[in-house]
Amino acid sequence: MRVQRFHSAEEMDVSVPSPARADGFERFVRHCARYWRLAPRIYPRGVVRFRSLEEAQRAREQITRANAQRTRREAGRA
Repeated sequence: MRVQRFHSAEEMDVSVPSPARADGFERFVRHCARYWRLAPRIYPRGVVRFRSLEEAQRAREQITRANAQRTRREAGRA
């Protein structure tokens, strides 16, 4: 994407907008990157073995809950 510089608002009004890309995938990737910078997920280190699917799902729920609480705390400080 090109950066344009303008010396006045009139010059900006006269300029031709850059054409939108037909491929929306690049835009999607940029939005995903922005989202993960705003709310990164933090996973526990190491490899964990679970005895059952239910135990693994409970662990995933706990990690998700902890990430959500951390994001809310950080948003409250900003």
